[in-house]
Amino acid sequence: MREYLLTLCVTAAVTYLLTGPVRKFAIAAGAMPEIRERDVHREPTPRLGGIAMFGGLCAGLLVSSHLWNLSSVFELSNEPRALLSGAGLIWLLGVLDDKWGVDALIKLGAQMIAAGVMVLQGLTILWLPVPGVGTVSLSPIQSTLLTVALVVITINAVNFVDGLDGLASGMVAIAAIAFFMYAYRMWYGYGVEAAAPATLFSAILIGMCLGFLPHNLHPARIFMGDSGSMLIGLVLASSAISITGQVDPDAITDMTGSTRETVHFMVPVYMPLLLPLTLIAIPAADLVLAIVRRTWNGQSPFAADRGHLHHRLLEIGHSHSRAVLIMYFWSALIAFGAVAFSLNSSSLWIVVVIMVLSAVGLVVLLLPRFRPRAPRWAEAFVPPRYRRKRRTTQAAQLAAEQLIRAGGAAGVHGSTAIGDRSRLPDRRPVDSRR
Repeated sequence: MREYLLTLCVTAAVTYLLTGPVRKFAIAAGAMPEIRERDVHREPTPRLGGIAMFGGLCAGLLVSSHLWNLSSVFELSNEPRALLSGAGLIWLLGVLDDKWGVDALIKLGAQMIAAGVMVLQGLTILWLPVPGVGTVSLSPIQSTLLTVALVVITINAVNFVDGLDGLASGMVAIAAIAFFMYAYRMWYGYGVEAAAPATLFSAILIGMCLGFLPHNLHPARIFMGDSGSMLIGLVLASSAISITGQVDPDAITDMTGSTRETVHFMVPVYMPLLLPLTLIAIPAADLVLAIVRRTWNGQSPFAADRGHLHHRLLEIGHSHSRAVLIMYFWSALIAFGAVAFSLNSSSLWIVVVIMVLSAVGLVVLLLPRFRPRAPRWAEAFVPPRYRRKRRTTQAAQLAAEQLIRAGGAAGVHGSTAIGDRSRLPDRRPVDSRR
């Protein structure tokens, strides 16, 4: 655990320290696009935050390769090199898109190429644990198609949810923490060495997100841009692919004693391929809804709009910070609920706790719609929106309107409130011929 914590801290520190210089570079390079109609922020904000996150990724892999217990991951597996190759390609594509803009179809093709590069180097899904059937081996074509599809879906899911300050980095950090808990338990609890790369990738991803998050919280000083959102999406997909397609369920069956227990234990593993990624179910749902919505309206699936989940939270009446926290809550509930279910799938209390927390989340989600009014004695302890409107307030508004009308009749200007401009001393025009 100490080696993973050291790798995490180094990755977070490098990302945090690089973000400041990267922000200055982005401003100097002009990577501050104009505010679009769908944007929530009101001031131009530099992008290219993915440069700092990529630096943190390289630092994390470099440090871990020299640690005693983690160096075997680089000696026995080619997955870290595959991750670095695919991440480098997707990061370069994101930098070009943040600065000059890249067509959506070109980005999609480049994402598939990056996924294909990782497949060629061994980071691929070799088999699937199917409930009631057992282990199903995949042909090379099936393995490649499934791996590329999972990478592309995860990248675009994270990219779509990156619409509020700190939203994407926080949600991916929550998913990575939950995934790290599961992978670490499989690695050290069951002795499955094939889970070591996924554990390392998750620790590095946590450091990347936590190191960038202080600069990206509302109001954000810098955005990660596509260079960051696509990068962390690819790293998260690589962790899921590594632990899903490389871990042999028969090795876990030898520890659990039964195939049924193995299937229950590996629920968080095969569910990411079905949802397609349980640990980021919120971004995945946002991606599916966006594609359906845009196709239904006769638009391109890659056309931008203001119909994402975070936009709808703002329209309901939530503030920026509250909308982000609500998305955090649902992401944590789904991610850690899946991990808890993998620990003991037969416990009823896990289901009860998830249902109670879901009910609480729904109440908080719909709170602006109800707008409850607090009693008189509690008005001093609640925000103004939950206080009752008093008649004196309406009377004050009527009096203010009468004053405005009276001032307008007397020649008072609303912009200056100094009366008629003719009362000001006359100013002689300046002769431009002198």
